[in-house]
Amino acid sequence: MVHFVGAGPGAPDLITLRGAALLQRADVVIYAGSLVNPALLENTRPGVEIYNSAEMTLEEVLAQMQAAEAQGQDTVRLHTGDPSLYGAVREQMDALDADGIRYDDTPGVSSFCGAAAALCAEYTLPTVSQTVIITRMEGRTPVPEKEKLQSLAAHGATMVIFLSIGLVGKVQDALLAGGAYTPATPAAVVYKATWPEEKVVRCTVGSLAESTKAAGITKTALIVVGDFLGTRYERSKLYDPAFATEYRPATEPKQ
Repeated sequence: MVHFVGAGPGAPDLITLRGAALLQRADVVIYAGSLVNPALLENTRPGVEIYNSAEMTLEEVLAQMQAAEAQGQDTVRLHTGDPSLYGAVREQMDALDADGIRYDDTPGVSSFCGAAAALCAEYTLPTVSQTVIITRMEGRTPVPEKEKLQSLAAHGATMVIFLSIGLVGKVQDALLAGGAYTPATPAAVVYKATWPEEKVVRCTVGSLAESTKAAGITKTALIVVGDFLGTRYERSKLYDPAFATEYRPATEPKQ
């Protein structure tokens, strides 16, 4: 059987309990070596076969899964963050379906959650933003026409931009061209969120490219944008004494 497992954002203790248990029992581990913290591999059992998928094609990854299945072995396919985000898991799952190989999927903590933790920030502040757009800049891999960064930026919502730090100048231009963000809109770059070498650069949309270059960040970083990084917001209704919920009555009159 194949177990797709989210490794979490970087820190080894942020893998889920289920993911860690599967990793400890695995006969074969195929991990995304360009992004998964290799410290996680220290928790595998003696004799485990370990493969770095950064050096493999899809066909080679599938061949190892098939070989393990033929021997009755369990494979952990260890993806960075959560496999559902930019994990290229669908093509693997479809191939396993075609081969009649069983698999399951264990979620992980995504790096966009790790970035929020590094910033001590809340993406969905009342009256500021109730929407989080997770996207990437078009580069060697295209994006659907309706999902161009400039179009998404027109919403002015909280935005988390993956896989785009190497195109940060174009990112800045697209964000400003959307019309909702201004050069003064808060932004931040989070390098290797939750890793020991984590770095946070706070800036604005207008200084995004310059600040990133000055920090020497060229890869493995998220760009986050929006007024949630500012100081103005209204308190949540959830804990407002004038707001009744299923679990408690209102204790003060509405203002």
